[in-house]
Amino acid sequence: MNIATEIRNLYNPIQPTVKQSAEKVTYIEFLPDIKLQPFIYCYWQLKTTQILTEQFNYRVVADGCIDIYFELNNPQENYVMGFCKKFTEFPLENTFNYVGVRFLPTMFPQLFGINAMELSNRFEHLHLVVPYLSDFIIHSFNENQQQEKIRTLLDNYFLDQITKSTFDYDSRLYGAIEIILKKFGVLDVEKELNTGISTRQLRRLFEFYIGDTTKTFSKIVRFQNILKAKPSSQSLRQNKLFFDVGYYDQSHFIKEFKNFYGVTPSKAFGR
Repeated sequence: MNIATEIRNLYNPIQPTVKQSAEKVTYIEFLPDIKLQPFIYCYWQLKTTQILTEQFNYRVVADGCIDIYFELNNPQENYVMGFCKKFTEFPLENTFNYVGVRFLPTMFPQLFGINAMELSNRFEHLHLVVPYLSDFIIHSFNENQQQEKIRTLLDNYFLDQITKSTFDYDSRLYGAIEIILKKFGVLDVEKELNTGISTRQLRRLFEFYIGDTTKTFSKIVRFQNILKAKPSSQSLRQNKLFFDVGYYDQSHFIKEFKNFYGVTPSKAFGR
């Protein structure tokens, strides 16, 4: 339990606030029960407050996490989205009400015994991955439920799931994750992740529990820490932030940032 709590203390995966049609679309994050917080970063809800005049494109940036989500108006539509090494755009209809659960790194595979690598860089119908979780969503949720009811239903389900799950807190895996998080993703993964096993063995653990390699996870942690810092466009130019966080040059920084976010740093942080 201490290891799981440590991940939460060290890592706060950020998704950008909704800007497009902002007055008609809301995105909120709300916390699960405190006993769930070492495993689940947040619950979230993305919904329209009025019918839109056009399709809404929702961008999800790379955050190192696995999410499940469903349409509250039609809970049969429930999915799991794996670890992604680039941004993803979802074209949504002109009215929607999505609810999601964002699991901290490693926790979805721990809770459900799923190989994270099999879900990486895509989303899948949840019933094909964890059918009993999909059934719970279908039979428990409806469009009339408010946030507190949604939270209570999810809390009760996942609190029960935790009691049924056997966690493998491999110190070699979690030791490496802790090093990456404490160094904000800025490290030489070949030299600085000496946790008692070979590079190949560590790679297998990361692929199963995270969904990708130590190197890719480190890059996303580095990117997420840049989002957390919220640098201005001016400070990006003047302070050479890209050197401070381990990039060779500005073009390398911009290219990787755009891959994870979908736009350039200056556009993402433009004031």
